[in-house]
Amino acid sequence: MTQGPRGREHAAMDDAAGEPPLFVDLDGTLIKSDLLIESFFALAMQDPWSLLLAPFWLLNGKANLKKKIAERVDLDPELLPFNPAFLDFLRDEAGKGRTLILATASDQRLARVVADHLGIFQDVLASDGRSNMAGERKLQAILGASAQGRFDYAGNSMVDLKIWPHAREAILVGPDSGVEEAARRLARVGQVFDNRRRGPLPYLKAMRVHQWLKNLLVFVPMLTTAHAWGSSAAIVQSLQAFVAFGLCASSVYLLNDLLDLPSDRAHPRKRMRPFAAGDIPLLHGLWLMPALLAGGLAVAATLPKMFIASLLAYLAIALAYSFHLKSYVLIDVLVLAVLYTLRVIGGAFAISSAPTFWLLAFSMCIFLSLSLVKRCSELITLARIDRPKASGRDYNANDLAYLTSMGTASGYMSVLVLALFINSPDVAARYAHLEVLWLLCPLVLYWVSRLWVKTGRGEMEDDPIIFTLKDRGSRYVIFTCILVVIAATGSLF
Repeated sequence: MTQGPRGREHAAMDDAAGEPPLFVDLDGTLIKSDLLIESFFALAMQDPWSLLLAPFWLLNGKANLKKKIAERVDLDPELLPFNPAFLDFLRDEAGKGRTLILATASDQRLARVVADHLGIFQDVLASDGRSNMAGERKLQAILGASAQGRFDYAGNSMVDLKIWPHAREAILVGPDSGVEEAARRLARVGQVFDNRRRGPLPYLKAMRVHQWLKNLLVFVPMLTTAHAWGSSAAIVQSLQAFVAFGLCASSVYLLNDLLDLPSDRAHPRKRMRPFAAGDIPLLHGLWLMPALLAGGLAVAATLPKMFIASLLAYLAIALAYSFHLKSYVLIDVLVLAVLYTLRVIGGAFAISSAPTFWLLAFSMCIFLSLSLVKRCSELITLARIDRPKASGRDYNANDLAYLTSMGTASGYMSVLVLALFINSPDVAARYAHLEVLWLLCPLVLYWVSRLWVKTGRGEMEDDPIIFTLKDRGSRYVIFTCILVVIAATGSLF
């Protein structure tokens, strides 16, 4: 235990007089999250239209805004990301008979739900719809609730610096940048609990940068229907499309994760996502979303108008999916297939080309199959942990057989579309060795079958496109398909 400039001379006196009450902040301290932001996004999922009233609620003060939102949502305290080491410390203190009081700026309704769940707090000081329990107001409430003004206080942010100078001892939990240094100048610092991951990695994970591999689909028209792989302009434009889709998709991923906090925390793998696990403050997500979106639109502004239209369509559909459509059985997988296909369409428009009928037909069939792979793999994972229903999704374990049959059928239909495309008159004029192109059919047939076998075995832990790029067998298929197309053009003969 380390002590600040108030010195060690008071330690013996404090111990002899007995432990003073410990007041504990909630947001960012007891939990690695913020209940106002959590409840805001919970309301956005439950009743998004009611958020139009939020500015009017705020006119009567921040405490009123918190109250109005808290009245409309229910949060499951079991799913909140508690600070485990600090919670163990509090339970030990409660076991010794020490008085613990939850002191938070969150609304009292939600604060009491958390306090009742833990069962270690004797009282709760919280915002009540009229007074926002933060800063000076919290200090006065703490002084009024502590005998002779003696207390310890656990917090994490700059606003807590108004309280710590009056405390016997300051306890820091996951302190914000610069808070620990400032606290040591003002107060006697006892323990510091800090297990939040620092650095850029959690942010890159939240942005799902690895998912940018999906955006390689924008290169498909350049390499297939447009045959523009020798054009430097087409390559640059496709790269711009790749970046624009990546930045905009990342902004949607952040929003989706903020909306899906409860369901992600209930999932065996998704609970480790940075927002769900509390590795990144939720407020940072609110700042990062518009920044990424603005960056993506800025890159898109240099490309043809039809590409911008396809990107805006992607954003509109992705937002509809995040807020509403993902909760409807089968509609969600159809929407995912459309989002995949829009990347292909955008790639065509980026190089001032037009997506062909055959490319669109093939894309919808194959991407519907991949979307169903994603859902089936999630149901298999849930079955392993004896959970019959997917949280936030209208699927249960009994749907697995039907989804599998639909997914394999859709994948095999894409092979049929590919065969009809190869047999079309337009293709014969483009390829010197059309017979070589037929090798694509067994290759794609093998790849689709491989994905579904892997899914049935429970080995599909990633998005199917990401899995394809990681899977050695699938990479061999992709490489061979590229060689087949090049050979069919006559470039190898």
